[in-house]
Amino acid sequence: MVESIKNAIQDEYPEDFAWCYGCGRMNEQGHHFRTGWDGDTTVTVYKPKQEHMALPGFVYGGLIGSLVDCHGTGSAALYLHRKNGNEPGDGAEPPRFVTASLHVDFLKPTPQGEDLKAVGTVHEIHPKKYKVVTEVFAGEDLCAKGEVLAVVMPATFTAK
Repeated sequence: MVESIKNAIQDEYPEDFAWCYGCGRMNEQGHHFRTGWDGDTTVTVYKPKQEHMALPGFVYGGLIGSLVDCHGTGSAALYLHRKNGNEPGDGAEPPRFVTASLHVDFLKPTPQGEDLKAVGTVHEIHPKKYKVVTEVFAGEDLCAKGEVLAVVMPATFTAK
């Protein structure tokens, strides 16, 4: 299992666009999801906190949805960044994506106290639209599957 992400795409986002509750490094209260490459797939590893509980022993489904969401947009950014000839850490500013749709299927209860690993596969639909299929594992158990339709962030999304 990949234990941590060395070069995450979220580390490359400009400060004005790094405030997402799920993956924004500037949001002190957020989850700080970090997405990177593992071969040809994308990966995010996260250890849920006690407050992410649905009921004793199990993770709240909203956290899983947030993980799939941010992993999807981060994966699309990784894919397009690589397609443009870049990699995280090379100094080039990556593209930013927003979620057009999010779908999550919960396959089994997600146990508390285990690292979660989101593994994604990116499918290009259009130069500005990508489908990311994500599987979320707790240990060896596949707990959730999700799909994000990610689109390049419109220029109208500017910091005010």
